[in-house]
Amino acid sequence: MRFWGWQILPVLVLAVMAVATVGGPLQSAGVVQAAEARNITVFAAASMKSALDVVAADYQRTSGNKVVLSYASSAALAKQIEQAAPADVFLSADLDWVDYLADKGLIDTATRSNLLGNRLVLIAPATSTASLKIADGMPLADAIGAGRLAVGDVASVPAGKYAKAALEKLGVWKAVEPKLAQVENVRAALALVARGEATLGIVYQTDAAAEPNVRIVDAFPEATHPPIIYPIAVMKAGTPDAAAAAAALIAYLRTAPAAAIFERAGFTMLAP
Repeated sequence: MRFWGWQILPVLVLAVMAVATVGGPLQSAGVVQAAEARNITVFAAASMKSALDVVAADYQRTSGNKVVLSYASSAALAKQIEQAAPADVFLSADLDWVDYLADKGLIDTATRSNLLGNRLVLIAPATSTASLKIADGMPLADAIGAGRLAVGDVASVPAGKYAKAALEKLGVWKAVEPKLAQVENVRAALALVARGEATLGIVYQTDAAAEPNVRIVDAFPEATHPPIIYPIAVMKAGTPDAAAAAAALIAYLRTAPAAAIFERAGFTMLAP
């Protein structure tokens, strides 16, 4: 699908559910419903897919609003929004890309909040016998051997940026850099390891939990990289009704049922 010269990445369109009646489950959860059913387009970091698919489906059943989800790297999504992609909500895997859009006046800053936290982990194919303890000067390059370390693009993809920061902090970046397989988002890095095309990979804990064909070798200490924070905000471009519907969806993401789904997936809920 092409809009005004930019190419939108594949989207998952969830089925339209019936409009909830007044006093239904969504109202009882303390979330304000839109006066009538609306489409809400959410641009979300690729690492959100497994959990957000479920939460969005639950929201549709209770609100009657149709949620359209587009997943990619936060960098790619921010660039699409900058080029007038019709997003109502942006859920990024780091602060930088929301800051980028805020600097361009494209988000409603009053709606911005930090929604979720995550962990960074080293993974291997499920059949691998690789063993490594993450520590200063660890022999990561030796563990990779003649293979590759799958990561998101270290210049733009949040998971890749966190990975580079951690490897630099641990003093192994220079030895490992020639062995990197840099890809367009964290789920692509996960897929390389799951298919055995990369010896090891660095992804989020939630990605590893969603893929049975990988296993976690070890987790990176949180002090080795900036905090992993998923901020969320409503875009400025929409109508007041669209903005209200988007804000209602964000409010739902903080309800107990949604939080339970995120936490089961391995995310940490953050205070607004």
